[in-house]
Amino acid sequence: FRFDEIVRAVALGADFLVVHPGARGEAKTEHALSTIIESVKQASKRAPMGNLRILIENTAGMGSAVGARLEEVGEILSALRDLPAGACLDTAHLFAAGYDIKSEGGLASTIGQIESAIGLDNVPIFHVNDSKIPLGGRVDRHEHIGKGKIGAEAFARILRHPRFGAAMPEGLTGRAFVAETPIDDPGDDRRNVAALWELAGLKEQAPEAEKGFSMLTPALKKKISENRKTEKKRKDSAEKKARTKKTGIRKSSAKKKRG
Repeated sequence: FRFDEIVRAVALGADFLVVHPGARGEAKTEHALSTIIESVKQASKRAPMGNLRILIENTAGMGSAVGARLEEVGEILSALRDLPAGACLDTAHLFAAGYDIKSEGGLASTIGQIESAIGLDNVPIFHVNDSKIPLGGRVDRHEHIGKGKIGAEAFARILRHPRFGAAMPEGLTGRAFVAETPIDDPGDDRRNVAALWELAGLKEQAPEAEKGFSMLTPALKKKISENRKTEKKRKDSAEKKARTKKTGIRKSSAKKKRG
């Protein structure tokens, strides 16, 4: 985490700068947490923060990643209490780290743990992503909303829960939900956002999607098209080899019978 990241965020007029805690490598978790805390403090020391708030994002726990446990995120925030800091919680990361937000009881338990370790009032941003990885899989793989291991029913429960809302007194005014779902086809981003509005029970209030809008860039569209062509050639080649092999077997068998 560097000073220039804060400078860029302020120059862009950003409200929040989301920071991943990183990995501890061979170091103990306690040492890694101290390093993360000191890094943020040093980067912020002479930075013109303005209204910018630094948010520590939870991780899926992949490898030696720090921040998969809510207590670790809470410890970082506690040490940064003199700075404008908070947390950003990612649903896919929570689930992969072992927090059962899929079931009703699991969600209630997770809310209690968030409140205890961090405080929901300190979570102004949620990254809402389904997960390709099952509960506790500790791998960061995002999926389209409702198509993964968390599922549409769970997202409806999450998005409609008063503690996760943006309305007082139970929610937090200005709280935002940001999708980081995959873009496999043009329009996937719009479809995922529309799904979130619908699951939140706010379909009628959802802003109209701009026709043809997609975050899929021309370069990425070209890459996807090339990958599909390559994959088709590979499959066609494999099928051709399989047919040739079968034909060879039949010819060999016919020769043996004649002999």
